[in-house]
Amino acid sequence: MKRPTLSGFTLIEILVALAIVAVALAAGLRALNQSADNANQLKLRTLALWVAENRLAEAQLLLELPPIGISHGQVSQAGIVFAWQQTVSTTPNPAWHKIDIRVVETQVPNYELARLNSYLGIPPQPEEEETR
Repeated sequence: MKRPTLSGFTLIEILVALAIVAVALAAGLRALNQSADNANQLKLRTLALWVAENRLAEAQLLLELPPIGISHGQVSQAGIVFAWQQTVSTTPNPAWHKIDIRVVETQVPNYELARLNSYLGIPPQPEEEETR
């Protein structure tokens, strides 16, 4: 008489399969977490660059060149408080000043999120109308 053979997985085979699934799920979770962190960093850097561009636009709207030296302040952008530092220096051409704007998050002041360098020229003076 023939004995019926049982087919199925052994306990060791099941444990190996579960270990493989656990490693795959852990890797997937880590990739998802890293993707979320990257999205947050991209948001912070974009907002910081907007802060720097706004500072540059304000400097360009002045009717005279900004004073030489370092100025700093804080501004809120999309509910996040950023600290900016603006350094204005001379150039070999006296009609131009160099401006360097650095933006950080106030909670992490040693990690620079954005830096913007530009040159500002003497703005054109409005022409006075001739009186007759």
